[in-house]
Amino acid sequence: MRIYHNPNCGTSRTVLGLIREAGIEPEVFEYLKTPPDKEHLTALFAKLGMSPRDILRRKGTTLETLGMDEAKMSDAAILDAIVTHPILLERPIVVEGDDARICRPADRVKRFLSAEGR
Repeated sequence: MRIYHNPNCGTSRTVLGLIREAGIEPEVFEYLKTPPDKEHLTALFAKLGMSPRDILRRKGTTLETLGMDEAKMSDAAILDAIVTHPILLERPIVVEGDDARICRPADRVKRFLSAEGR
């Protein structure tokens, strides 16, 4: 199991704690320290079943705060923006095998950790 984690994010810290409480020690991928490239993100979006636009953060640092107009951007341009500014990636994301979920709110990880979801 892997978690795309930002240690400065309370929700991300909560999700990591819930995973560990379930007896799992995930691979912790601090995507702000080691930003994923386009190929990595494209594979992640495929597992999520989402587009780059779907995975954008809507709070804090956004395309708008960076001076970009999301409405005028293609998915490819949004992907480039996320590669350049990984803070734009919604978090936390938990991945196990071919299954991936955005765990915001944090209780979404509980379904991911349940017997049915694993």
